[in-house]
Amino acid sequence: MPQVSSLPLPVRHALRKLGRDLALARRKRGISTADMAARLFVSRDTLWRLERGDPTVSAGTLATALFVLGLHDRLANLAAPSSDELALSLNERRVPKHIHRSRTREH
Repeated sequence: MPQVSSLPLPVRHALRKLGRDLALARRKRGISTADMAARLFVSRDTLWRLERGDPTVSAGTLATALFVLGLHDRLANLAAPSSDELALSLNERRVPKHIHRSRTREH
């Protein structure tokens, strides 16, 4: 189980933002904390921890929360190769700058 202090700062910030966004999405849909916790099969305390960005909340609870909120498709595409900008830029760097004509003659 990761200690919050051992996580890189950008990861902690991302988890906090995700938690805030989940809480806002829940409230916009008019779902109370009691109802949301019941739908997730967790305690309200666990829901509050999720909404605060606690890294010890299980990925399954996060995935179920996204499903309840109708946002699970985003989870499925989180690391999709087509949206991996770093990998795409690395692929472009590997493309040769020049293509040399083959020295073999065609008959």
